[in-house]
Amino acid sequence: MDISFYSKRILRLLGISLIIPFLFFDINTLNKQIKAEKKFIAASEKDLFLYRQMGASYLCIASKAEIDFNKGLGIASATFANVIIGKHGGSIKELGNEKLDEKKLYNAGTFQIVGSALNICPESIPEKIKNDYEKRVKQLLKENKK
Repeated sequence: MDISFYSKRILRLLGISLIIPFLFFDINTLNKQIKAEKKFIAASEKDLFLYRQMGASYLCIASKAEIDFNKGLGIASATFANVIIGKHGGSIKELGNEKLDEKKLYNAGTFQIVGSALNICPESIPEKIKNDYEKRVKQLLKENKK
């Protein structure tokens, strides 16, 4: 009986000691960040380079760990898009005030991540993906010459 009485007493003291700080903590501070308008800064070329390299690094590691290439690329591209949306509000400095949606960022991320991965770990990229990437680069170069 004594052990049960003391354990209940200790639990009660611990519970009170955990609740007291919240009584003094201004609950409104929890909502301040939610209510505050976030000022997003557009992603710079330096930011994009970092996110692209991180995605390519992930893709290379995933491929070497025998994770399905398309799944690894999908995760890397989704992360690329989510970071730009979450940290930069979907805007990229080069594009001015235009904000890109998640789908456009995902597609751009996929293309850029594959390009970087071809430099980091070309042996991990399937031939079909390499060929598709090279065709797209040639097509973009032709469009830019016009």
